[in-house]
Amino acid sequence: MDDYIDDIIAGGGIVFRKAPQGNGNEGKVKTKAKKKAYITGAHGSGSAKQKAKYRTQRANRHKGKG
Repeated sequence: MDDYIDDIIAGGGIVFRKAPQGNGNEGKVKTKAKKKAYITGAHGSGSAKQKAKYRTQRANRHKGKG
């Protein structure tokens, strides 16, 4: 064990590297909140249905005027 520690100290320490970028998850949905059923409130949650109602109201707010 002492040899291992001495090698680390003599070799300049431990090098920590960043994780590789671009792991291929760009197109994937990471949370349930971004899935279609949750956005439209179709999965049965009252909260999601209420949020879907507010989204449709906001989307239709300026339609029909003009």
